[in-house]
Amino acid sequence: MSTDRQGQVSNWNIANVLTVLRIAMVPLFGWALLHDGGNDPLWRWVAFALFAVAMITDKIDGDLARKHNLITDFGKIADPIADKAITGMAFIGLSIVGDIWWWVTIVVLLREWGVTLLRLSVLKQVVIPAAQSGKIKTVLQAFALAGLTWPLPHGNAHDGAFDFWPGPLGEVLFYVSQVALAGAVVMTMWSGWEFVREVRKQRSRVG
Repeated sequence: MSTDRQGQVSNWNIANVLTVLRIAMVPLFGWALLHDGGNDPLWRWVAFALFAVAMITDKIDGDLARKHNLITDFGKIADPIADKAITGMAFIGLSIVGDIWWWVTIVVLLREWGVTLLRLSVLKQVVIPAAQSGKIKTVLQAFALAGLTWPLPHGNAHDGAFDFWPGPLGEVLFYVSQVALAGAVVMTMWSGWEFVREVRKQRSRVG
């Protein structure tokens, strides 16, 4: 365990390093996704790899922080920011290249950042544990965004630029990703409502 002289957990620990790494990956992921207007299959795969690594390290740093008691004030603030930054970049980038409707991105990001700011504002007063709906939302978002980052044939491709998933297979993968996205939007809004409701309940108890 990494601790300072007072016995407190040091900010210099592996969980926080992975969190900072995720934040640093955001501009690289955005650049890869938007390269050549999103029409370069190779760079779409690079973007997918970066997004997948970010999602995996999100799971790893959370597990490490809980298992080895590496939870810090920095981690409490930086971890949700890192999560929202990478998924936010994915939503915005995929909307720019035409793979996600802008209204979906706007609705989801307003909810995500609204809840994040609310969580940070009440952090010292109450701690709201992650609800099951929030976990489902995270999984659906990850699958949907990862799938739509692939060079699928129904994206913003032109002149057969995306031929890695030819024919029916590519179409099936595209529509599966769209269904996951629809589910993610529903769970995003529902989990947001549950979070606000829980904050009000906790505040009433504290007050």
